[in-house]
Amino acid sequence: MRFSGKATQYAPQRATALTRRALWVRYCYPGSGSGQQSVTGVTSVDDSNSYWRIRGKTSTVCERGTPIRCGQPIRLTHVNTGRNLHSHHFTSPLSGNQEVSAFGEEGEGDYLDDWTVLCNGPYWVRDGEVRFKHSSTDVLLSVTGEQYGRPISGQKEVHGMAQPSQNNYWKAMEGIFMKPSELLKAEAHHAEL
Repeated sequence: MRFSGKATQYAPQRATALTRRALWVRYCYPGSGSGQQSVTGVTSVDDSNSYWRIRGKTSTVCERGTPIRCGQPIRLTHVNTGRNLHSHHFTSPLSGNQEVSAFGEEGEGDYLDDWTVLCNGPYWVRDGEVRFKHSSTDVLLSVTGEQYGRPISGQKEVHGMAQPSQNNYWKAMEGIFMKPSELLKAEAHHAEL
């Protein structure tokens, strides 16, 4: 399954469109950072660097067309770079929260690439709000507004926060959405009998 990393940051009064992207800028701030590829948020909607593909958690397969259950662990793989959304116990350079990076090669990384989908109902629905909780460190994928300077001026830091807030709601805005597989339709029909 593939989806756009176009996400919406929800503020108390209004929603602001924000896309999540992976850049080739590395976390190399003096005395801090992992040196891995940074993940930032931008307001541009015409950006091929903002697309992410949903995959099964590390060492599992997520069949195309299988609905994503609320509470299910997944990986998000950046379409252009093949790196996975990743987090670990490094401090993010701007907010002081937990660093979120893009890690691995051709979709293969490690267990720190796993995120749990938090949503209402049995499945993640296209227009529904979701949170992504890092499976190993329990932080929530967030963006709060801290902006980088050069060379990525104006892009917002994406990081992990320990506490839930309006800054860690996300929404798939566009992409390729697969219909549920025939097997799942048959299971749903059988369950209704």
